[in-house]
Amino acid sequence: MKVLFISLGCDKNLVDSEHMSGILSNAGYEFTDDEREAEVIVINSCCFIHDAKEESINTIFEMARYKEEGKCQVLVLAGCLAQRYHDEIKDEIPEIDICIGTTAIDSIAEALDDYFINHHNIQIINDIDKLSGVDAPRNLSTIGSFAYLKIAEGCDKHCTYCIIPKIRGNFRSIKMETLIKEAKDLAERGVKELILVAQETTMYGKDIYGKKSLHLLLKELAKIGGICWIRVLYCYPEEIYDELIDTIAEEKKICHYLDIPIQHASDNILKRMGRRTSNEQLREIINKLRERIPDIVLRTTLITGFPGETAEDHEILMNFVNEMEFERLGVFTYSPEENTPAANMENQIDEDIKNSRRNEIMELQQEIVFDLSENYIGKTYVAMIEGRISGEHAYMARTYMDCPGVDSNIFIITDKELMTGDFVKVVVTGTNDYDLIGEISS
Repeated sequence: MKVLFISLGCDKNLVDSEHMSGILSNAGYEFTDDEREAEVIVINSCCFIHDAKEESINTIFEMARYKEEGKCQVLVLAGCLAQRYHDEIKDEIPEIDICIGTTAIDSIAEALDDYFINHHNIQIINDIDKLSGVDAPRNLSTIGSFAYLKIAEGCDKHCTYCIIPKIRGNFRSIKMETLIKEAKDLAERGVKELILVAQETTMYGKDIYGKKSLHLLLKELAKIGGICWIRVLYCYPEEIYDELIDTIAEEKKICHYLDIPIQHASDNILKRMGRRTSNEQLREIINKLRERIPDIVLRTTLITGFPGETAEDHEILMNFVNEMEFERLGVFTYSPEENTPAANMENQIDEDIKNSRRNEIMELQQEIVFDLSENYIGKTYVAMIEGRISGEHAYMARTYMDCPGVDSNIFIITDKELMTGDFVKVVVTGTNDYDLIGEISS
């Protein structure tokens, strides 16, 4: 039978989709990108914020059409929406035939077998603190030569705006030997860049080894032949520790790039968010990273319009962004999520104010990035080829400064024949908005 996978939301979800695809591949299923040809459609859903929830629900109804207009016999809902709303889905969305929670992805093949034999709706919602899919086969869906390596599941932080601990459970690390085995397999399949992800990567190992062990995992991954770049995302700033900084600085394969979501810079809002840093501590962490790793590129994310955010709080955040000059930055407006403390807080902010504040920060960040980009002109960087631009003597590529899917690119003008995954030395000759333009270095 032919299966169509639709993976929504974050890269952690994508890894789960790739494992489910691998499980079904081993069970004899084939795959298609054509909704009309798919006999099984699997939607791996997201409900982190309202927009993500809405996208997931819209996708369900869009795909349900193919039970009439295509060959679809089974519609499977997996992931966060399935975990969070499985009772409501059973009653209100009868189009869903199989509902699989976040810790039940190992069961997808058995669930389909059961459905085809007995023809009844199935729900598999396991213990929320179970680990699922970690030893499962995996079909890669990422284009190019990178892959995500999910090193942990769940989160213990319980920020007041976040529903993730209730959907994904408490923080639990995946054993180092399992990750090393998976990374070696990815390398044998042509992956050259590993991108480490989790709800929070900096706490890796604390639960199973008794201490933070991300630096130890990085050292082992750096030994794997074929892996050229290792990138780390989702590092909570307060958990960044000296051994980790030293390892990033010393290991040549580890990109001098760190994603540290800070969310805000006003002590008032940080406290209301349940975050564990202050403005002063954030400055200390950022300054330490830049002092120890001078060419490090820092990415962060911010939330505007959190309940109780005053004009003064917003100004503090603007000043912080202006002074810190993050190389990469994204901004989201606050989304009230049911069953979170923040949703019930007083002084909820009007949507127009949320959007206005977000736009102000993004305009400021645009100026910062454009100014920083001028410093790259004339410098030489190693870049990974992502693909050729159709009809042009040019390629799209990335340097260590950019993570796929969220950051910028460098466009390389050359007559040389290059392949996706090739590494080349490039001299930067100009800029184009957020992107760089370069030529092959002689």
